[in-house]
Amino acid sequence: KAREMQSKASRDQLLTVTQVLEELGGLSRDTFYEWRERRKAPPCIRLPNGHLRVRRGDLLDWLESLRDDDRGRAA
Repeated sequence: KAREMQSKASRDQLLTVTQVLEELGGLSRDTFYEWRERRKAPPCIRLPNGHLRVRRGDLLDWLESLRDDDRGRAA
């Protein structure tokens, strides 16, 4: 039960754009904002001060949606 609560709390954690870029292996800020313009980035939350945040769970779900399940299959 405690692990479930911790897991949920972790998924609810709000990450800064800088943290997201680091999680994505050092992606450039320009690329991230290009993806946002093309609606290819993970869902973001705009705070009242204009800063963006990404819920860790949304980032993980977004990454999972990009999984290439056809790896290694002949064309």
